[in-house]
Amino acid sequence: MTGTSRGIGRATALELARRGCELVLFTRASQEQAKTEALLAEMRANYEVIHVDLEDHAALGSVLDGFAETAGAPDAVVHNAAVIERALVVETDRESFLRQLEVNLLAPFALTRALLPAMVKRARGRLVFVGSISSTLGTARSAAYNASKWGLVGFVKSLAEELRDTGLSAVTVLPGSVDTRMLEGSGFEPRMTADDVAKTLVHYALDAPIAHNGGVIEMFGV
Repeated sequence: MTGTSRGIGRATALELARRGCELVLFTRASQEQAKTEALLAEMRANYEVIHVDLEDHAALGSVLDGFAETAGAPDAVVHNAAVIERALVVETDRESFLRQLEVNLLAPFALTRALLPAMVKRARGRLVFVGSISSTLGTARSAAYNASKWGLVGFVKSLAEELRDTGLSAVTVLPGSVDTRMLEGSGFEPRMTADDVAKTLVHYALDAPIAHNGGVIEMFGV
């Protein structure tokens, strides 16, 4: 899974570890990620950490080259990593727009493309993508982020059609206002916790029937 240093990703990694899963974590090196790894070690979870910057297409491609042949086909993949850089459209430069697309949309595409052949060959596996309620609406000062999340839903919907009759499934979970650092500066109040989302992601990664293939699961909170 990706994006495990904090928030939803960290909570999901810990929940998967509690369920006895062996984890491969794609993440940037950081003090927060080190804390996550320490907690996983304390839990005696089996995990491997791959440090890579998802903004760096070439570096990610180098990591993924031959990865599936070495690591084998995963039972489940959780695409969680995301970045947001809030600014008005007229204040958003090309580099910022592309950076958000690179992490939020192109990295999930690259990882999926690399792992899918081995998963299809084994005829089993779940792909869970973390979108956002922003995948369904417009928000001032978030055009690039929202565009990337709208694009993610379209990508997963199309992927799901290709996965019919393969034994695999792909779904997108769209959390609303989650009590994480990413919500800061949005103007929205938190309506759910990272643990709420993590339990939902784990359900679709491990337990839900593959009949949910193509599903878009909205979470509005309480």
